[in-house]
Amino acid sequence: MTAPVVHLWRLLKWGRTLARHGALQGIERDKNTPLPVRRMARIARFGARVLKTPAYADAFQAIGPAAIKLGQTLATRPDLVGEEAARDLLRLQDALPPVPFDTICEQIRSSFGRPIEDIFASIEEKPIGAASIAQVHRAVTPDGKQVAVKVLRPGVEAEFARAIDTYEWAAAQVEAMGGEAGRLRPRLVIESFKRWTARELDLRREAASASELADGMQAEPDFLIPEIDWQRTTGKVLTLEWIDGIKMSNLAALDEAGLDRTALGQKLVRAFLRQAIAEGFFHADMHQGNLFALPGERIAAIDFGIMGRIDRRARVWLAEILYGLITGNYRRVAEIHFEAGYVPAHHNVAEFATALRAVGEPMRGLPVKEMSVGMMLDSLFNITRDFDMQTQPHLLLLQKTMVMVEGVATALDPDINLWETAAPFVRGWIRDELGPEAAAADRLVEDVRTLARLPQLIRNIEARYPNPGGAPPAPPLRDIQVVRVGSGWAYAAVAVFSAVAGAIATLLIG
Repeated sequence: MTAPVVHLWRLLKWGRTLARHGALQGIERDKNTPLPVRRMARIARFGARVLKTPAYADAFQAIGPAAIKLGQTLATRPDLVGEEAARDLLRLQDALPPVPFDTICEQIRSSFGRPIEDIFASIEEKPIGAASIAQVHRAVTPDGKQVAVKVLRPGVEAEFARAIDTYEWAAAQVEAMGGEAGRLRPRLVIESFKRWTARELDLRREAASASELADGMQAEPDFLIPEIDWQRTTGKVLTLEWIDGIKMSNLAALDEAGLDRTALGQKLVRAFLRQAIAEGFFHADMHQGNLFALPGERIAAIDFGIMGRIDRRARVWLAEILYGLITGNYRRVAEIHFEAGYVPAHHNVAEFATALRAVGEPMRGLPVKEMSVGMMLDSLFNITRDFDMQTQPHLLLLQKTMVMVEGVATALDPDINLWETAAPFVRGWIRDELGPEAAAADRLVEDVRTLARLPQLIRNIEARYPNPGGAPPAPPLRDIQVVRVGSGWAYAAVAVFSAVAGAIATLLIG
């Protein structure tokens, strides 16, 4: 176990870097910051030449790879770091100088346990991308396929483990101080960050995520996921199909290729909604560098290290919240927050609905160039404190991804209206999942599962209350009458329940 003095030393060292970039000013000035944290910020700033204009992204970039990833996570939390810091952290670029090619080759050799020539016919020395966790090289397999090879940076696991150990310790100390720090639940923020990072540090899990996403996106044929080369993939090396497309950030090249940017934006929004709402498993790093445009206004995604998952119950809430904001049904949105437990029961539903109206109404019907999902999220964060809303960790990645998707869609078409683009999909999903047919199907599945449990229930009752001598036996199941239902045959539910009830009564009375 790491000693507290080691954690404090690391925090002071990182704090010194943050202070030089002016990134601790907000912490010192915020009245909600616990006094011990403010004192530590002042110690870190002592004697440093502080920038007048804070450069949050530059500060995290200077600290190192783990800090870069943490900064990207905090960019989704204006309630935790402030709106100014969150906006600046969005420009964090996960790019570092590349590892020497000889080191990369040795990593590949040690990972597979055989010469690199047996795995790839050729591999380009210059990487096409170098990030904090891995870098990517273009290669050709012995059978002539062009592939992208992602290789984990040597030693990165130990570096992240040390940093996360200190993040966890610091979060626990701050949350224990209570008040606003407790409401914001920093320990859960770091726990989520740790889980996401663990997935990124095992490239087999990234490969599995890509494969699962490809299965879920079969209903969206214009959103492509590169095929995984499992025979050339390990925990430290990921090999996947080479995508030859145009980066979404290269607008001039998109226009030169004659691609319809409006159609690309609409397909991107629909693909995100399909992942987040319909499938509950989504690509959580959908920035322009990870998205490529292909002929026919198709979109290909890469880099599946950060993925988000939402259970069905949360997806239903999310769909109803989005649709409520789209249609202006703020009362229903408020009720959903209370039903989900996001807002404590002692608050007033009508008051919360009015607060939501203040957020949603100014933005309805406006094009993206005049409104934004990011602005809406900022406004929502501003009312969370008034209604004692705690952080919902399972929604953090979703919020981050919504901002990213909006940014890409806006760049493609400044006049796109995300509400209008999203409404048909959300409306259809709600109808399919919550309509009469879906309710009947859910009830049927539930009833079948209940019936399947009845034999075990009877055995449990017989074991607990043995049938005494002389008591009439329960009616055998073969005596239950078969009745006609619709176009097929089925056991009448009333007969089944009558038989079971008779058996239970016989056992209990006897």
